[in-house]
Amino acid sequence: MQVSGARVLVTGGARGLGRRFVLDLAAAGARVGTCDMDAAGLDEVREQAAAQGLEVWTTTANVAVEAEVERLFADFAAAFGGIDAVVNNAGITRDGLLVKVKDGSVQRMSLEAWQQVIDVNLTGVFLCAREAATHMVRQGTGGVIVSLSSISRSGNVGQINYTASKAGVAAMTVTLAKELARYGIRAAAIAPGYVSTEMTEAIREDIRERIVGQIPLGRMASMEEISHALRFVLENDFVSGRVIEVDGAGRM
Repeated sequence: MQVSGARVLVTGGARGLGRRFVLDLAAAGARVGTCDMDAAGLDEVREQAAAQGLEVWTTTANVAVEAEVERLFADFAAAFGGIDAVVNNAGITRDGLLVKVKDGSVQRMSLEAWQQVIDVNLTGVFLCAREAATHMVRQGTGGVIVSLSSISRSGNVGQINYTASKAGVAAMTVTLAKELARYGIRAAAIAPGYVSTEMTEAIREDIRERIVGQIPLGRMASMEEISHALRFVLENDFVSGRVIEVDGAGRM
C-alpha cells in the first residue's frame, strides 16, 4: 500500500506513540484521522500538524463502546470517502500484582482494573478491526489492519491484565489475517519494547536505569523507530499475520 494518499485512521492519537504515528503519516502524504478520549490532546495534535502545514481529522471516541466505534468509522469514511488502513493504537494500563500481602492481609487486583484494560486493549481492537473490515469489504479495495501488541505479551510481573490483552491482540492478528486475506485485507501487529516517551521519561531515574540495563542495545527505542516499523508494515504488501517485534533484543 502506498502511504501517500492513503486514508488512515489511528486510534489513541492524542499523545505518545499515537501522536507520533499521526504526524509521521500525515507528513508522508497520508490522509489521516485520529480519535481519543482526550479532547485537549486532540486539539494539540491538530495545532502541531497545522504548524507543519499538515491537516489531521480528529474526533473523540471510546474504542471500548460499540456504538461509538461504529460512529467513528462511519464519520471517518464519510469525511474521506472510505478507509484504507486502521492503526489500533489506543491502550491503557492498570498495573498491579494479582495478589500481594501487605500488613498481614492479602490484597487483590480488582475486577475493575482487569476489565478496564481488557475492554480498551482487547475488545477495543476487536471492535475497530471488525468495523474497519466491514468498510473495507464493502469497498472491495482491500486494506490493512495494524494493531499494537507488546513484548509484555510474553508475561510481565505486575501486568497480568495488560499482558493478557496484548497476547490476545497478537493471536487475534493471526486470525484476522487468515480470515480476511480473501478480501485483500492484511493484518499485522507491532510489539514495541520499552519506548522513550513522556511517560517513560517520568519514571524514577534508578528504575529507568534498571530497565535500560536489561535491553542489550543499551537504550529505549525512539518513537520514530516504532513509527518506522508501522510504515514498513503498511507499505509491504506481503506482510500479514505476523507480529513485528521492535525491542532492541530485549524481549521479556
